[in-house]
Amino acid sequence: MAEMFAVTLADAISPLILSVDVGSTGIRGGVFDATGRPVTKTRVRVEHSFRTNAKGRSEISPDLVVSGVLNVIDGAISRLPARSIAGVCVDTFASSLVGVDGGAAVTPCYTYADSRSAGEIEGLRGHIAEGRLQQRTGTRLHTSYLPARLRWLARTQPDTFELVDTWMSIGEYVYLRILGVHGAATATAAWSGLLSRSQATWDHETVAAAGIRPDQLAPIRMPDEPFTAVAPQVAKRWPALADAVWFPAIPDGYANHFGSGHADQSTLMLSASTAGAIRMLVKNPPASVPAGLWCHRVDRTTCMVGGSLNDVGNAATWAENLVTPPPGGRHSDWLVGPPIEDGPLALPFLAGERSTGWHAEARAIVAGLTGTSDPAVFYRTVLEGVAFTYRRIVDQLEQLSPELHRVIATGGFTTAYPTWLPILASVVGLPVLPLDMKRSTLRGNAVLALEQLAPEVERVHPVLGSPVVPNPAWADTYQESFDRWNALYDALYVQ
Repeated sequence: MAEMFAVTLADAISPLILSVDVGSTGIRGGVFDATGRPVTKTRVRVEHSFRTNAKGRSEISPDLVVSGVLNVIDGAISRLPARSIAGVCVDTFASSLVGVDGGAAVTPCYTYADSRSAGEIEGLRGHIAEGRLQQRTGTRLHTSYLPARLRWLARTQPDTFELVDTWMSIGEYVYLRILGVHGAATATAAWSGLLSRSQATWDHETVAAAGIRPDQLAPIRMPDEPFTAVAPQVAKRWPALADAVWFPAIPDGYANHFGSGHADQSTLMLSASTAGAIRMLVKNPPASVPAGLWCHRVDRTTCMVGGSLNDVGNAATWAENLVTPPPGGRHSDWLVGPPIEDGPLALPFLAGERSTGWHAEARAIVAGLTGTSDPAVFYRTVLEGVAFTYRRIVDQLEQLSPELHRVIATGGFTTAYPTWLPILASVVGLPVLPLDMKRSTLRGNAVLALEQLAPEVERVHPVLGSPVVPNPAWADTYQESFDRWNALYDALYVQ
């Protein structure tokens, strides 16, 4: 389908836009035309990986990311003879942090999955009422947001902390090094946990509690405020970008929401790759945010509300490394067929929990195994546990919008594990429409930028797959399992 949707360079409609996606396993880039169609033979990928350990470390060299972005742009531009690019947009993994002094990084880039700041959460609760914090910033106290991470750095690396003159996301750092500009997209600021969701400005109380000053953070830029004046070496290196505007780098979750082109107020957008999320758009900041969700201001009038999961594809990979697949088949074959009544339960928190309980210290648990539990039971239990983590988010999203009637599923996990989708649909109780398109985040970023760059051009959107509907015969079993799953969770994590 992706090949049918794409357009050749000769047939591409101007203006063209270059989209770059900095993910957890690599950097991808590609060119899109004004209708939002990918231009064939322009996609480039550079591999990278996070440095991790059992103590919660998750980081990457910020200059390695800069180098990767340069290489991706080089590769994409080299495939565009005699065509100029009108705009460049970049998205990155969210909630990143880089300490910078004099324009150079003096810390690694700490990623959303770095959980070493878990010990700072209780101390922060002495400075901030968490309920008030969530209503002001749309975020909770958690290791994936910057307040705890900044306090951890101040405590564990005081000399480096004092050296930093500017704290920024990895996308801001890429722009500083390549373009010589300094500014944070509204959505990037929101994903940091330091932005006022009502005012779209830095929340001074939270910034102070994090131990830094507002002048150590970038000016905030709305989506309709691209960078137009950049360093002269950009045009020298890439003549095709001589007249391009550069849209502020945004979080990948924000970009992913628009990849299908079918998002509306009654639709939930689900992403499932290494990690996952499920989210919706809300016009104007909601009066109150449910406790298990985040609410991120993304532009002048709109918020994105949802929940995030650390372990989706991670959980499947972990389970597959522990048990061999059925003879002549794949692990995912075990996901076909009805659920097991009164079966085991899995809390798949390999890297801690974000939504909905925000227990960064949580770890994976498989409970209820017996002597008759074979590898198929174990594997299916883990993947059903992933579906239950999505269900908890959906239940709270429905408090804000009872009219939700479908889920659009994107991401490599949803295409690699199609047999999981009937489980997901039956667990959440909504039809699931798969988007059979690779790199929908890359396209979503381009579509967002095209709303500013070419608002008069009608977009062409990829076709969604056939709906995977809830199986009514499974409803009672999954509801009973979900109730037991919640009881296990409460017994372990709710005081």
